[in-house]
Amino acid sequence: MLVNIPAAKCIGINAVPINVEVDIVPGIGIHLVGLADTAVKESLLRTVTALQALDYKIPGRKIVINLAPADLHKSGSGFDLPIAIGILAASGQCEFPSVSDFLIMGELGLDGSVRDISGVLPFADMARQKAYRACIFPLHSSLEAADLEGIDIYGVRTLTDVVDILSGNANAGAFKVRNTLEWNRLHRAGQRQKALGKDAQGLLDFADIIGQEGAKRGMEIAAAGMHNVILLGPPGAGKSSLSKAMSAILPPMTKEESIVVSKIYSVAGLGSGNPGLISVRPFRAPHYSASLPAMIGGGSGDRIVPGEVTLAQSGVLFLDEFNLMSRSVIEALRAPLEDRKVLVSRLRNKIEYPASFMMIAAANPCPCGYYGEGDRCTCSPAQRMGYLSKLSGPILDRMDIQLWLHPVDSKTMLERKKGESSSAILERVLKARIAQKHRFAGDRIFTNAEMDNKQIEKYCPLSAECRNALNKIMERLHLSMRAFHRIIRVARTIADLEGAEEITPAHLVEAASYRFLDKQNLF
Repeated sequence: MLVNIPAAKCIGINAVPINVEVDIVPGIGIHLVGLADTAVKESLLRTVTALQALDYKIPGRKIVINLAPADLHKSGSGFDLPIAIGILAASGQCEFPSVSDFLIMGELGLDGSVRDISGVLPFADMARQKAYRACIFPLHSSLEAADLEGIDIYGVRTLTDVVDILSGNANAGAFKVRNTLEWNRLHRAGQRQKALGKDAQGLLDFADIIGQEGAKRGMEIAAAGMHNVILLGPPGAGKSSLSKAMSAILPPMTKEESIVVSKIYSVAGLGSGNPGLISVRPFRAPHYSASLPAMIGGGSGDRIVPGEVTLAQSGVLFLDEFNLMSRSVIEALRAPLEDRKVLVSRLRNKIEYPASFMMIAAANPCPCGYYGEGDRCTCSPAQRMGYLSKLSGPILDRMDIQLWLHPVDSKTMLERKKGESSSAILERVLKARIAQKHRFAGDRIFTNAEMDNKQIEKYCPLSAECRNALNKIMERLHLSMRAFHRIIRVARTIADLEGAEEITPAHLVEAASYRFLDKQNLF
């Protein structure tokens, strides 16, 4: 008897359907075909042992299992569950009248338990688009798909639970993920955390950072338009504090952004156990010793996992001690910063991941860290030039806002006069983001920093006065065409913060003032 069980696999952050065909015919042995990797081939022994542990019989005939389409490589342990269900249905031990309406994925333990898998959210989203009736996943993994509308999500702990659901038992509704005790417990915990507010999450408030008002203004502009920032300055000037406080002035993610971010973390195996979609913008802070695959993404064979640039999607990628990172890693950031996506290529596989993030880089200006602070620097010009030599022109060109921080003087520190709070800054950032949301309603972008050249022409028209001012800026600073467009993007954000409909020369001048690395020889 031939049985078809719907399954899926991930390519990037999207899933494609896989059909698990099980047929039992005269003969002996269990045969798995369909371009499967080692983990999938090993599923046969796991599946057989799990079925026997639950007192099911293994037919003494030839069992043929085909993973279609046959030309698509299959990997991972998630095919255990559909294979087991296929054997039960094909052997006649169980009747599943509507099994073709369910997308089923999960790893089996030797005792028949169902273990977590990655990629559940893309699987569920694909099933919804393909008009499947429901999905059956491991309980903890299913939590991340609980917020999807238009499809039922079942969370199971054992193979017996799956059999109960597919057999149409009356208590099957108890396995819907929103009816489980696990989801309700985590959901209540999440609601309590939201009620406590951002302060309970340990976010640093801008009001607690003494001084650095100019740098705070630059960070506000960056948050409003998702612009890249580089912070230069001596130790203790506040570079790390300003970067960590950025999370407190970033607006909540939209539903579209949440779905994309949640898919990324689901594919990376970092989303299991979260009740629903991820709602907090990511803040990634890898160590400066991070390797190229860790930063950009990589892996072997069919298992290509997203890197830090993708995990920071719609959020912040904070790179402290930026100039101490490997030069190859720094230069590899060029494409993601410009294209807002990353293509990881292997001999037989190419995966594209989104990488639209705001990068905040922090660095000292010299080995001792005190260049520009009077006569405190003990480094030679050659040492200073060598220290920042990894920050090439193309990388600095992609930094929309460049800030040089100086230490706060003792008088200001002793006065401890608090500045504007993060909540007040967030209000202005939200208004600017709302303006951008309306502006880009017909485009697949969310912020000014994501505009391409055509969108800049469409949404950022310049008056004759503005063109004249920008021409003078370009001639005086000898800026590249990339810097030209980035100045316009930043000027558009400054205008949004002020609620202005049009860009003015003042906005352009302020935007250009944040590009000091383009207009002077530091050493």
